[in-house]
Amino acid sequence: MCSTGTNAELQQTSSDPALLLELKTRRPPSLEGRAGCETWSVDFSPDGAWFAWSMGHGIVWVVAWPLDSEDSQNAEIDRGDKSFSCGHPVWGLAFGPRPPKSSAVARQAKTGKTSKGSKSLLLATGLENGVIKIWNVLTGDAVFDLHGHEGVVRDLVFPQNGTLTLISSSRDKTLRIWDLAQKGKTVQVLSGHKDWISSCCVSSDCSMIASVADLTDLRSYTFIRKLTGGNYKTLFLLSSCDFSPDGAVLATAAFSGSSWWIDLWDPYTAEKLATLVDYFNDIGQNQISSIQFSPNGLHLAMVTDDRALRIWEPGQRGMVMQTKSDRASNGLCCKYHPQGGVIATGTRDGHVRFWRGPRTVPSLCHLCRSILRQSVSTHQMEPLPLPKRILQYLTYRNIPERLKTCCSSDEEDWEG
Repeated sequence: MCSTGTNAELQQTSSDPALLLELKTRRPPSLEGRAGCETWSVDFSPDGAWFAWSMGHGIVWVVAWPLDSEDSQNAEIDRGDKSFSCGHPVWGLAFGPRPPKSSAVARQAKTGKTSKGSKSLLLATGLENGVIKIWNVLTGDAVFDLHGHEGVVRDLVFPQNGTLTLISSSRDKTLRIWDLAQKGKTVQVLSGHKDWISSCCVSSDCSMIASVADLTDLRSYTFIRKLTGGNYKTLFLLSSCDFSPDGAVLATAAFSGSSWWIDLWDPYTAEKLATLVDYFNDIGQNQISSIQFSPNGLHLAMVTDDRALRIWEPGQRGMVMQTKSDRASNGLCCKYHPQGGVIATGTRDGHVRFWRGPRTVPSLCHLCRSILRQSVSTHQMEPLPLPKRILQYLTYRNIPERLKTCCSSDEEDWEG
C-alpha cells in the first residue's frame, strides 16, 4: 500500500483477478458511509494521461495516468496529484476539449472555435447546487463558473470535435449548451423533458445529442425523436446512455422494481436492435447505474448493484467478463481508458477501482464497418445495391432473432 497524495491511498491486493488496483479515499471514520461520500463520476483525459474522480464532499482528485508513470516526476509539465475543492458535492465531471476522431469532423472543427495549443486541458465539474466550475488542470486554477441550472448537474460532455463546447444535463429537466471560448456563454437551453436527465452523450460525428432516450439535433438544436418500444407495464427509470464509437448504435439503460435492461437502438431510424435484460427476486435491490462502449466498439461495460462490473458483447448471450456477485460493490459509474484495456469504476464510498478489460482484436469486418458508419447514416446505407447479409451487417441488424432479447443472469461468474 503506497500513498498517492494526502487524501487517497493505492491498494493493489485483491482476490479478484480482474481488479488491477483500487484508490481509497482517506477520511475520518465519522464520515464513512454518510451521504456526500459518493464517487458519482470519473473520467480519463482525451490523451489518457490524466484521471479524475469526484471523491466526495466537494473534492475532485486528479492524478497522472498510469499511476506509476516516471513522467509524473521527470516531465516539463507538473504531473503531480491535483485537488480541486468545489464547495458542493460533485455529480458530473468531464475533461475537454476532445480532439476530432474522424477527418470529416476535423474539417468542421477548423471553421469553429478550437482550443489553442497543446497545453490547454480543462476539467468541467457539475455541482449539486446547479453550478458548473471550469478548471485549468495543468495550472490548478479555477477559470470561471457557469450559472443557469436550477438542479443537480448530473452529466457533462465535450463533443469530440476539438471545440470548447460543453453540454450539461440536470435534474432541472434541461440540457444546456455552453461556449467556453466566450467565457461560458449559454448557447442554447433544451427544455421539454418530463423527467430528470441523468445522462447525456454526443454521437461521434457531433450531429446528435442523446439525453438518455431523447435525441436532439446538435446543429439546429431541434428535437428529433424519442426512442420508445417494448411492453413495459411498470414504471421505470432511465439511468444511462452511450453512443457506439461510430455513432451507429445508441445504448440506453433502465431499471424498474423487478429488472434492469439495456436497449440497443439505431438512432437514425429509432429501430430497436437488441435488448439485454436481467431479472431478480429482491425488488428495488439491483439498479443499473452506468454503461459505456469500449473505444473499439466491441464491448459494452455496465455497473449494477449486484456486481462491480460486467462487460457484454452486443448480440452475444451472456457476458464476456463479469466480476463475482457482490451486493456490497456499491458501483455508480464507469469509464474506459481512451486506448482501452482498463475500465475505472466509482463507488458509493468514494473509492475508485481499475479493472483489466478483455483484450479482443477487432475483425477486419468490424473495423471496416466502424470506419464506414462514422460518416454514413442508416438512411444513406439502405439504398445502396448491396447483398442483404452485408447490408444487415453494416446496419447492425445481423443479430440473430433468438439473441435479440437475452438474459444476463444465467451466466456463471467470471473466473479470470
